[in-house]
Amino acid sequence: MGRIEKKFKELKMKGQKALVAYITAGYPDLETTRALIPALAKAGVDIVEVGVPFSDPTADGPVIQAASQAALESGTTLSRVLDLISELRGTVEIPLVLFSYYNPIFSMGSAPFAKRAADAGVDGVLVVDLPAEEAGELRSQTDPAGIDFISLVAPTTGGDRVRKVVKASSGFIYYISVTGVTGTKGPELEETSKNVGAIRALTKLPIVVGFGVSTPEQARQIGNAADGVVVGSAFVKLIGEHVGRPGLVGTVEDYAASLKAVLR
Repeated sequence: MGRIEKKFKELKMKGQKALVAYITAGYPDLETTRALIPALAKAGVDIVEVGVPFSDPTADGPVIQAASQAALESGTTLSRVLDLISELRGTVEIPLVLFSYYNPIFSMGSAPFAKRAADAGVDGVLVVDLPAEEAGELRSQTDPAGIDFISLVAPTTGGDRVRKVVKASSGFIYYISVTGVTGTKGPELEETSKNVGAIRALTKLPIVVGFGVSTPEQARQIGNAADGVVVGSAFVKLIGEHVGRPGLVGTVEDYAASLKAVLR
């Protein structure tokens, strides 16, 4: 049993919902990322999505786009992100998911990527611009390595395709709560609840909801319908507001704890 499956089973036994936190690796620098991931785990975050910065994103809104550009300019690469995860694995026990676009992985090569990711302790991979139907080459390497392939389902995803996507996924299903990019508007709660219910009828995998969740109240409401909540742009924005300040890590840790409190 992998860390992701184990985590969701533990949460279900406790009657809790998962808090999934996204941060852009290398923003504002890799040393800060190295401090943030253990702090998030300490605050009660259940899974961390470690974002690999990319120059031409399609799903990320302005906050994460700006963070990715800054991370790239500071020299952050997929290789360095994998090295960082490997360094942290000795002390961080929660699942770590690599959130990436396909280009950096393709450039590294599917086989070298899968080996390095597995050796580093990556638990899952979410490749934003790689549809499930085109993921065969990557999955021929990541599946045997024990790395979960996590898929996105949007409000606009048709019923037949939802069935195909959830059948091909592992780890958990990531449901996008809004039409658009990250961090631009709040979740559409009524539609989200309805669509999560429809997806739940098709799969036994946990369903987490993200895009637009930023407050404890939103997290609580989403948690009533789903198995977990993803908060991304709000974390990245908070980091950006405190760059250069000595209390950055503690501020992010406190915010994470406030979100987790409503999911227990």
